[in-house]
Amino acid sequence: MNQSSPPDVTADMVAVDRAAGELRRNGVVIIDDDRGAVLAQAAETATAHSLASFARLSNGGVSLALTARRASLLKLVGAGPGIVTLSIADGLDGGAIRSLIDPTCPAPGALSDAPIVRPEIGDIRARAAVMLAKLAQLLPAALIAPLPDRGGEAAARFAAEHNLLRVPAGAIIHYPRYVAATLQPVSEARVPLNVAEDARVVGFRPADGSAEQFAIVIGDPAGHQPALCRLHSECFTGDLLGSLRCDCGPQLQAALELMGEAGHGVLLYLAHEGRGIGLINKLRAYQLQDCGLDTVDANQHLGFEQDERSYRAAAVMLHHLGIGQVRLLTNNPAKVDALAREGVTVAERIPLATAPNRHNLGYLTTKASRSGHLL
Repeated sequence: MNQSSPPDVTADMVAVDRAAGELRRNGVVIIDDDRGAVLAQAAETATAHSLASFARLSNGGVSLALTARRASLLKLVGAGPGIVTLSIADGLDGGAIRSLIDPTCPAPGALSDAPIVRPEIGDIRARAAVMLAKLAQLLPAALIAPLPDRGGEAAARFAAEHNLLRVPAGAIIHYPRYVAATLQPVSEARVPLNVAEDARVVGFRPADGSAEQFAIVIGDPAGHQPALCRLHSECFTGDLLGSLRCDCGPQLQAALELMGEAGHGVLLYLAHEGRGIGLINKLRAYQLQDCGLDTVDANQHLGFEQDERSYRAAAVMLHHLGIGQVRLLTNNPAKVDALAREGVTVAERIPLATAPNRHNLGYLTTKASRSGHLL
């Protein structure tokens, strides 16, 4: 098989998308690999009732898996990458667990006296459980418990007996890249804009039916390569409400105006709310910022990286639009590097400066000083 061809991973990707939905509904899933299986449930949605059910289902041995970044802020481990598991005391309720994973909640609840450990290298199930919570746009933490029988057949029987979804750990880890590779254009329509009447919107859908992506195409960018291009992360508060806390809305309009003046260009409107953490978590980050943290520290206090975005989907969309070279409208050199890694040639970076205001000046300063934006 040609190694550059997208892998046939639709069944696994559907399983991951379904598993993320189960976590959002406070359901339990089985995550397995060739070394065994664990039960997993989102920590954020845990209640006293669901915790009791999870404990009965797992027959004990429940742990909380969370990012080492979050655990280090709780003074449980030193700073460092990876995932940490914490043994959960019997009777700990959902509120206490949420206080461990959510800095906008009251002081942390109690843990048992069992040791705090980092999962052994090569055991990706705890990592996959936390990533599944991220994919569900929940806080990056999960309750996990090992199944007593490590065999695959036993896990399959347990899943069937308890009507649980079973999903491979590897499929979760590779989900963002694999699902992006399956994006296909499914619909497009002419959408005249104030700044560019010759505009159309192209909708892309992945094979597993998860989040759709959109391209705003002005004129014929494929015929004017390197094409004027903007990778724009969706921002409900900035783009739609006109929030003054960020520069997203002004950047969106400025990019479209430049493309309108040029008569061609493409703006990819990507499902990256809050740098990939989702709108609910972005609002949590705003709450922490109001308490004195900057935008980077706020995301990290929630257990996320300072930027959770991937640009594989952008490269796939550009490929479908016949665009292999771009002039990128961005202040963020990381976007240039990300597109280059995905095989898109960035012939030029074009600054996209907007005027600051008293509400976003600190945010822009942090983007420049800590995230490397060229402002």
